[in-house]
Amino acid sequence: MEGFLRSFMQVYRPLVTKLNDILAAYQLSYSHWQVIYYLKVEGRSTLADISAHYRVERPSITRRVQRLEELDIIEVVPSENRREKNIQLTEYGNEVYQKSRQAITELEYSLAEGLTKQEQDFVRHTLRKLQQNLISKEGNKFE
Repeated sequence: MEGFLRSFMQVYRPLVTKLNDILAAYQLSYSHWQVIYYLKVEGRSTLADISAHYRVERPSITRRVQRLEELDIIEVVPSENRREKNIQLTEYGNEVYQKSRQAITELEYSLAEGLTKQEQDFVRHTLRKLQQNLISKEGNKFE
């Protein structure tokens, strides 16, 4: 197992750099993309929902959301609970998602080049298991 973390980081960091390069066309970074992606998949959500999903402190999500609002990618929508901020993608946000998703999918295909379907499934399964192990060791401090 020795060297596993180093091997993982040697893939992770260049991957995030590539993602940031793709998203730079919209003045975004991968951390912004996470919010956009979540809203696209889950629909209207609160900052607490997003924070819990990504296991990121709420102030970090708040900063990302503020930037996305400035870029007219997300909008605040009325909520029954005035203390909670509901957000959703704007029409422009949906366009940004579609264009970025296409480029990111192309990147995913290029990364998986030469891997069989079984190898791809194994990697996904292994990463999920690693995530579960991390969560079980640290507990879920964001719930």
